[in-house]
Amino acid sequence: MNPSRGQLLIISAPSGAGKTSLIKALVEQEPRVEVSVSHTTRPQRPGETEGVNYFFITTEAFHEMRNAGAFFESAEVFGHYYGTSLNQLESRLAEGADVILEIDWQGAQQVRQLLPDSAWLFILPPSIEALKTRLQNRAQDNADTIELRMRAARDEMSHWHEADYLIINDNFDSALEELRALVRSLRLRTDQQQSALHDLIDDLLL
Repeated sequence: MNPSRGQLLIISAPSGAGKTSLIKALVEQEPRVEVSVSHTTRPQRPGETEGVNYFFITTEAFHEMRNAGAFFESAEVFGHYYGTSLNQLESRLAEGADVILEIDWQGAQQVRQLLPDSAWLFILPPSIEALKTRLQNRAQDNADTIELRMRAARDEMSHWHEADYLIINDNFDSALEELRALVRSLRLRTDQQQSALHDLIDDLLL
């Protein structure tokens, strides 16, 4: 069989919806899946690892890379810049990895314009109260920052209908199984199967 090109899955969600935890669990259970590591100008948080969570760079370096066309997509979120390396993304897809882009709606719109066959998933919380509780329980932000994130969350969530798929993260295990099912179903797309089963299909049609 010929190696198949990987698939690109965009995942968007408001802060506090559980997106990062779901993606982490997915990667642990699906060996072919990996997360694209973005470049960012925001400060590195305790527990984060360079090259694993993000590539942390200065604002000046970010603008230089963006002006040089190094980013597949980029956006400004909460006063910091985020961008996805074009070369890194293309090399991983070509090698057969299923790559997840964990980006907001702005970045998702940019990616969809460039790669219309990419899949876009939106993850929503079960209620606005649950979202606020999760942000408070993280104990990472003060009350003013939480309110800012809540306003940004409402703006983010208003774009849910632009995505191809929607998961409500009420029960973590159920949401994870839905996410795994989505990834497996995307691998059955005809373009994915044609690439992987080229020789077989040719033999069947002789």
